[in-house]
Amino acid sequence: MLDLYGLGNAIVDTDVEIDDDFLYDEGLAKGQMTLVDSSRMANLVRKLKSRPMRKCSGGSAANTVFAAQAFGLTTRYTCKLADDENGLHFAEEMQNAGVETSPISEEASESRRSGQCLVMISPDAQRTMCTDLGVSSELGQEIVDVDALRSARSLYIEGYLSSAEQSIQTAAYCHQIAKDAGTLVALTLSDVSMISFCKDGLTAILGDGVHTLFCNAEEALAWSKTDRLDVAIAELSDIAQELYVTLGASGAQAVTQAGSWQASGDVVTPLDTNGAGDMFAGACLAARLQGASPRDAAAFANRAAAKIITQFGARLPSVDDYKRLMT
Repeated sequence: MLDLYGLGNAIVDTDVEIDDDFLYDEGLAKGQMTLVDSSRMANLVRKLKSRPMRKCSGGSAANTVFAAQAFGLTTRYTCKLADDENGLHFAEEMQNAGVETSPISEEASESRRSGQCLVMISPDAQRTMCTDLGVSSELGQEIVDVDALRSARSLYIEGYLSSAEQSIQTAAYCHQIAKDAGTLVALTLSDVSMISFCKDGLTAILGDGVHTLFCNAEEALAWSKTDRLDVAIAELSDIAQELYVTLGASGAQAVTQAGSWQASGDVVTPLDTNGAGDMFAGACLAARLQGASPRDAAAFANRAAAKIITQFGARLPSVDDYKRLMT
């Protein structure tokens, strides 16, 4: 039986250190994700070409599934890739880690490329992202491995899929298949920008609710349109049987029908907060599917998230680095 079936964008992350003046000059909201087209992406990369850049396969759900695989689960990741440098890089990196991925399905052209995310890291470790989804925005139902999904213990969906109509439909389709098969459904709200601009899409994907929901405090407050976290948690608890709200250095709140627990965070000096939420979700899902309680799963996920923010990039250097966190 497959443990975790992931559905999301296939993105190659390009990390670069910037100063706040660059964000101001480009009209980018610090700490948020902005969707851009290929032309805008090329223009930003050109302006930053003199600065060192690091490349790594990414995408929110892909990072989560990668972590879950490294923490001991069997996983599959459904995504759309073009036959270009980024697509080949993504597929090879995932498969080398043991994650089954969708085959490369599109011929590349100037207007049809694999997804790319430019991650701009400020001196205070905040990350501002510009994402060109490329062919990922055309995530159709035909690419779904229905048999694998039905046999999985859990489905994981990233909220970023709410930005494209075809992806919304495919995510809702997978949610229904999972529900009918008795597969648990987990979802992350992903980013405040998705709530601000794509809430209808998120609502469609959520349907009548999910088993597990991940978000941070800012996303929780934005979803509920309140400045009180307890009010937001109460509202989100009506959507999910298990809710995990990350609280930065304060740790995370785990909320279930049986109770609520706060797991403390590790004290670290952050270098790059990119990928913290993805790592938290992957570690939490791995722990829960291997028998940990919600409180213990949140504590382990906090430790994993604290580790990822002490380095640049959304993934640890090797699978062995993930496994060492389990000891």
